[in-house]
Amino acid sequence: MLHAIILALLLSLSRYRGFTLFLTFLFYTSYHLSRKPISIIKSQLHRNCSTLIRPPNLNGTDNETWCDWVPFDQDNYKTLFGAVDNSFLVAYAIGMFFSGIFGERVPLRYYLTIGMLLSGLFTCLLGLGFYLNIHSIWYYAFFQAMNGLVQTTGWPAVVACVGNWFGKGKRGFIMGVWNSHTSVGNILGSLIAGVFVSSAWGMSFIVPGIIIASTGVLCFFFLVESETMLIVVYGQEDNEKEPLLQNSSSNEEIFSSPGQSNSISSEPAEEHTKAISFCGALRIPGVMEFSLCLLFAKLVSYTFLYWLPLYIANVAHFDPKEAGDMSTLFDVGGIVGGIVAGLVSDQTGGRASTCCVMLILAAPMLFLYNHIGQHSLATTIGMLLVCGALVNGPYALITTAVSADLGTHESLRGNSRALSTVTAIIDGTGSIGAALGPLLAGLISPTGWNNVFFMLITADILACLLLSRLVYKEVRGWCGHSPRHRG
Repeated sequence: MLHAIILALLLSLSRYRGFTLFLTFLFYTSYHLSRKPISIIKSQLHRNCSTLIRPPNLNGTDNETWCDWVPFDQDNYKTLFGAVDNSFLVAYAIGMFFSGIFGERVPLRYYLTIGMLLSGLFTCLLGLGFYLNIHSIWYYAFFQAMNGLVQTTGWPAVVACVGNWFGKGKRGFIMGVWNSHTSVGNILGSLIAGVFVSSAWGMSFIVPGIIIASTGVLCFFFLVESETMLIVVYGQEDNEKEPLLQNSSSNEEIFSSPGQSNSISSEPAEEHTKAISFCGALRIPGVMEFSLCLLFAKLVSYTFLYWLPLYIANVAHFDPKEAGDMSTLFDVGGIVGGIVAGLVSDQTGGRASTCCVMLILAAPMLFLYNHIGQHSLATTIGMLLVCGALVNGPYALITTAVSADLGTHESLRGNSRALSTVTAIIDGTGSIGAALGPLLAGLISPTGWNNVFFMLITADILACLLLSRLVYKEVRGWCGHSPRHRG
């Protein structure tokens, strides 16, 4: 009888784990799906009107800007696009530092539900600007900022949910596959927005807004935050009680300070009920290095997220829909890059080294894409896939497996209520770069796209340098100068 109860518990836990993984994947896919439309409609808001046939009944409009959407019809349109992008990203970066703190203290189901419902509302309001004929830059900037603020509910909460459910394993690979929700959301957002962009671009926002609000309803009714209730019902604990995000010895040596004793890991874990403080999370060894590295890595990734469709339209002369569809290849490459980065870092035990190698390879590939990437369709496709893999691979690894390692670091002595805060600090610092990238692109692009790519290459190099200390410690471990264990 007891054996049957334990078996039923394990089967029940397995089903809930799979269901939770699917739900959190769906939730964060919808978050990214609702962020993508703004980059797709840029090439529709400001077009080359000389190539279009002007309607005979249109009067009182400049012949060169009759097809553009005011206020993006002037020569400073790129700067205005950058301001709208930055409204979202600055609000997101600021809000993220507080979101992790709330995520440790508020039921995750309610937190995610409210975030997705509000995000759906603000995304739809952006689309209503088309139907209400609104031409104020402040309208679009305000609702982008509000959307950025409420979208900070997503990442710390879904990572904490996954951490509550999954047992130890090859977390780099598992989370690399799971983290493809970012690219899947970008792809779906591009395709959905592309359907409406040339006819009624307002629907490019409204449809994604309805989708993310709908997933918020699913979250409220179906998300189970942890296995605690099931364990209480059956009176037994699963043999995979330790979360997937439990830190293993493979990275403790790398993330530990030089004077930190390894004896900490041999001490019994203490049970903590109090969430870690912001300053306490900052003191975890390795948090600062990876946070600053992600700042520059995310700068590059989000510049592509917001500006790649416009770059393709301007340089390769695709129409808005074709440019949006082509830009999805960058995200397809990102899916592969995230999985490869997780798999390699699992096998080698070198999170920092894996990120560093991919960032080093990304710099020359970005240079080549800018110079030869538009010579032929095959070249464009190949370069977008490779650049997407190399740019998004380190970004995906840092925001998932690395955040997991640091959020359950040995110095916490068993405190399980640090993961959301650590994740928010790392992603929040990265979001500062995400805000700077599109803003700088908007300011620099009028001087030429070459200068934008030089900025991106410089950011990649700086990201590599910030990991140099951790890479050095990993290399010493591989050479036998310090103890090293594979996770």
